[in-house]
Amino acid sequence: MTKSQQHYQELIDKITQLDYEYYVKNESSVPDAQYDRYMAELRDIESENPDWVSPSSPSQRVAGQAESAFKSVPHKVPMLSLDNAFNDDDMASFVKRLQDRLNISESIDFACEPKLDGIAVSLLYEKGKLVRGATRGDGTTGEDITANVRTIRSIPLALKGDRIPDVLEVRGEIYMPKKGFEQLNEAARQKGEKTFVNPRNAASGSLRQLDPRLTAKRPLEMCCYSVGFFEGGELPSNQAELMAQFGRWGLKINDEMAVVSGVSGINAYFESLEQKRNALPYDIDGIVFKVNEFSLQQRLGFVSRAPRWAIARKFPAQEEMTQLIDVEFQVGRTGAITPVARLKPVFVGGVTVSNATLHNMDEVERLDVRIGDTVIIRRAGDVIPQVVQAVLAERPSNASVIHLPTECPICDSAIERVEGEAVARCTGGLFCGAQRREGLKHFVSRKAMDIDGFGEKLIDALLATQKIHAASDLYELTLETLSSLERMGEKSAQNVLNALEASKNTTLAKFLFALGIREVGETTARNLATNFKTIEAIMSATTEQLLELDDVGPKVAAHVVNYFAEEQNRMEVARLIALGVHWDDIEDSEESALLDGQTWVVTGKISAMSRDEAKDYLIRLGAKVAGSVSAKTTQVVAGPGAGSKLKKATELDIPIMDEEQFLTWLTEQGLWQS
Repeated sequence: MTKSQQHYQELIDKITQLDYEYYVKNESSVPDAQYDRYMAELRDIESENPDWVSPSSPSQRVAGQAESAFKSVPHKVPMLSLDNAFNDDDMASFVKRLQDRLNISESIDFACEPKLDGIAVSLLYEKGKLVRGATRGDGTTGEDITANVRTIRSIPLALKGDRIPDVLEVRGEIYMPKKGFEQLNEAARQKGEKTFVNPRNAASGSLRQLDPRLTAKRPLEMCCYSVGFFEGGELPSNQAELMAQFGRWGLKINDEMAVVSGVSGINAYFESLEQKRNALPYDIDGIVFKVNEFSLQQRLGFVSRAPRWAIARKFPAQEEMTQLIDVEFQVGRTGAITPVARLKPVFVGGVTVSNATLHNMDEVERLDVRIGDTVIIRRAGDVIPQVVQAVLAERPSNASVIHLPTECPICDSAIERVEGEAVARCTGGLFCGAQRREGLKHFVSRKAMDIDGFGEKLIDALLATQKIHAASDLYELTLETLSSLERMGEKSAQNVLNALEASKNTTLAKFLFALGIREVGETTARNLATNFKTIEAIMSATTEQLLELDDVGPKVAAHVVNYFAEEQNRMEVARLIALGVHWDDIEDSEESALLDGQTWVVTGKISAMSRDEAKDYLIRLGAKVAGSVSAKTTQVVAGPGAGSKLKKATELDIPIMDEEQFLTWLTEQGLWQS
């Protein structure tokens, strides 16, 4: 390395250190003018010697080209969510669960830190150099925002110090401080431009700019809080020491972090930070508590979407009063009817709220809320606005009672509200536009009509182009219609048509299941088909007749009766049959009656087939296949890996078949050939 190159590297190191002091430590050892001179000298050297330019140079924080789109980035270790707590009782229960799982009675130490209201991101360092930045995304896959994170001064382009792992994925929160947010909005107001509602929205919008030069102008910062993945090195044994090590490596950590012991320590920290909340230079929406020792974290493990050893205690939701102007009823994709309050706009928790959920009619009745009322609005968990109370003292004389409509606002089908259920639902099924997409996905699925190759994308394309409006329309699709769709060639279109034709030959049970009648699953559909024999008998069955079946209770009976009471549903069944959908009367065969009245359970792994296939064989033989073992269970099929269900079957002295015995038995029934 020449003397000039050595000077260049020393200049990089000097400016990097100054950036660390200023943006991470909030200190400044030189005047701004001197810093500007260092930067000017650096750029001059790089201009004269372009081959020397290092990716770690402070001048390289802003790339010159705008991206057309962000690329997807898989996370090596998923970025999970956190469970929430909202009061002292929730926190006490959380600590008790940990002690029970660890089988200890002594206090647990917790690392605690403010829950910044920003955007979760991942930084990947290789050999101490920043090589990638990514958003959390869905937790499994995020977006590559490397060019943008390089513009954030509190993110080091190169880590400093020693004992840095060869590969280190750091996780943290990118946010916009309150002061920067106000300055950004003031500049927008001066230009007559649209302002941001809150710092989090500003941070999110800034971070997802396609041109990193725009991101560079935004006052973003990042605090780091964990490691996702590392190799080629060792990390400290607990969270507090890890954060201290982050600081030595040049990463910004939160000054409010602390370690406390037990429930009393947790509550004291929460109360202390809650009092400081409004004075902090950034927005927080709660506090994160983590078991401090990593060895205990490993013993506690994870549930499907969150670690057992961490929790976010949310601050009490912010509330405001406003007027309920009207109530509209929305139809969800499963037919659920949700009353939505239309409000006089009010600013709550950093956003302007004009709509709020009322959940269901039980909640409306519980609140005794009426149109015209003054109501209290809360952003539950600082996220979902909801009506929490009617101010009865302010109720006007003309306030009107909220009534559930009798007909669906989308398709005019009857709305059912089955006794014992809080949620009212549209009975339109596949006929209802709001339910159509989910209904079609179910209709074509393997356990229903089993239309091979008919996936979500094809359904979406057909709905978007209005080629189909009901399930029966599928059987009138033509080669010309399908091949005209984007990315659908003539050969693929013909394969779809062949699959549609093949699906017409089905069973009455599968056909009933495909209709998507609420709570009519595979077993219930099979039970209906076996007992009523024909679709006509099922369509005309009374509640009393349906209740005679062992597997049908009042709710299921009501759903079946209400579904077929709708003329459009009956017409859809008739149209499907007219278009060639048919079935054989296998329900009357000896094969079907073999296991009639029996309840079987399949557990563990069946290597020769999937568990669903094993269940299908049993259902064909007339059995009810349950998900849990009870005294009513007739037989258990236990493959390798069977756990609690096998143990319970043994305790209850229920007959058990292993995989080999099950396959031999299926062979004897003529259903399997090894």
